Amino acid sequence: MPAHHGKKYREAAASLEAGKLYGPPEAVTLVRSTSTVKFDASVEAHVRLGVDPRHADQMVRSTVLLPHGTGKTRRIAVFAQGEKAKEALDNGADLVGGEDLVKKVQAGEIEFDVALATPDVMGLVGRLGKVLGPRGLMPNPKAGTVTFDIAKAIHDVQGGRVEFRVDKWGIVHVAIGKVSFDDDRLRDNFAALMDAIVRAKPQSAKGTYVKTVSLASTMGPSVHVDPVLAAKLTAA
Repeated sequence: MPAHHGKKYREAAASLEAGKLYGPPEAVTLVRSTSTVKFDASVEAHVRLGVDPRHADQMVRSTVLLPHGTGKTRRIAVFAQGEKAKEALDNGADLVGGEDLVKKVQAGEIEFDVALATPDVMGLVGRLGKVLGPRGLMPNPKAGTVTFDIAKAIHDVQGGRVEFRVDKWGIVHVAIGKVSFDDDRLRDNFAALMDAIVRAKPQSAKGTYVKTVSLASTMGPSVHVDPVLAAKLTAA
């Protein structure tokens, strides 16, 4: 165990069997019990896929509606004008605007966790690609974040819809809840995520698709999950 890890982390990691791949139910129980912090830590899933994201036809990007939400309140920005802007405000968006909101973001004011947009303002929002893209905040039709049905999009986000995409190493990182969630809620969310990831498999992907899977709480040790069993999980 690296010396830079604290005593609590080392003790938590010692409760895990080195090299063992745990079944999903046991892994969920362990990731909660090995949390080492006093606050309500997030639980993240890290899934390494057999894809090469340098090729456009192997990019994995989609959304999943976690049945029990993430446990976090997310600030929602909506790029819209006219009646759609009013619809966004009426349905609980935190920030709403067109050209004015674009200018705020260009000035570095990125005080939101999710960005939605109506198709008619994407010409304006397109200017923000270099700002929002690297942060994973750029609205995208494939992710359901570019739509005229703003009310539904806002309610989906508030209800637990999250976007996922592979990073440049072919790994998907998604928060699936909090340590305070009971095992059943975390299992449901984990199953929904794995189901969505498997459904998003590119046709061009060859060989083993789900290579490794792990669960970890904030600042806690990783619990390695059997990837074959994880890939068989289905949403409730």
